[in-house]
Amino acid sequence: NKDDPQAAEKFKEINEAAAVLTDEKKRAEYDRFGHAGSDFSGSGAGFDPRDFGFGGFGFDFDDIFDSFFGGGFGSSSRPRRRERGSDLQAEVEVTLNEVATGTSKTMRVSKLERCDACDGTGSDDGDVSACPSCHGRGVVRRAQRTPFGMFSTSTVCPQCRGHGEIIKNPCRKCHGSGRVEKTKKITVDIPPGVESGTRLRIPGEGEAGERNAPPGDLYVYVRVKPHPVFTRQGNDILLEVSIPFTLAALGGEIEVPTLEGHAKLKIPPGTQPGTVFRMRGKGLPSMHGFGTGSEKIRVNIEVPSKLSRKQKQLLEEFDKESKSKPFFSRIKDVFD
Repeated sequence: NKDDPQAAEKFKEINEAAAVLTDEKKRAEYDRFGHAGSDFSGSGAGFDPRDFGFGGFGFDFDDIFDSFFGGGFGSSSRPRRRERGSDLQAEVEVTLNEVATGTSKTMRVSKLERCDACDGTGSDDGDVSACPSCHGRGVVRRAQRTPFGMFSTSTVCPQCRGHGEIIKNPCRKCHGSGRVEKTKKITVDIPPGVESGTRLRIPGEGEAGERNAPPGDLYVYVRVKPHPVFTRQGNDILLEVSIPFTLAALGGEIEVPTLEGHAKLKIPPGTQPGTVFRMRGKGLPSMHGFGTGSEKIRVNIEVPSKLSRKQKQLLEEFDKESKSKPFFSRIKDVFD
């Protein structure tokens, strides 16, 4: 409106600002000296060229800054990226036998899911329009002149709370958020060889984002239950067994448990307390596919606390044997 003195003054200021932005020399003077150096009219201290983006001149001053500064002066004119939903955490417990083979676990997770009533839009009737304050960007920007030049700051738009959209009639079920609380069954594949503390990522199974924004992820932490017989040592498993001292001296065969059932283990004559035998391939698979561990069997020598008369006589005979003979050789002589 040419008859409006305020509009004319604003238009004059915009033309002067554009002249500075398009002239490298004037821009350098303004960056160095501020208002006086560039001969801006009016008070330079309160001047904010972006304040004129909504003055009814038919364009957005943000676009001028973007075109001159290539987007480096702030965010571009593209809509602000919608914030994804929150990530969630859960814990699952598995047995050592399940670690050996791998398994699947189904869990129930309570989380925010997309609202079915509005298809996640947050609108009761689908009437969604671009925010007039930020023009759909979700952020508002202001330029500031400093001794080091002009800088732009961006903040979340207070009118649309960063969505870039205005909903006139919010959904009555989700109250405009586009998501509601639900409980969902989720199946998690547990790979063979998994260890306690392993974190498994389930993409897209976190909480839904507001108004159809991308969902977060679900992170499942694995806990391996202690086994009543075996102790895990990496990909190996350790079994402690006790054998009679006669078996240790004479040798023989015992049956030991494995993760697959049972297996025979040969005990050679003269086996010493604490000897560890190894059954290869009877341990746990590597989670990364690098083979399978072993089952280690550590033997402890059992000494009887009570003896029959016959046993006592035999041991007394053994005790009379030559002291020069090794312990297990003397036992073998007595029982042979």
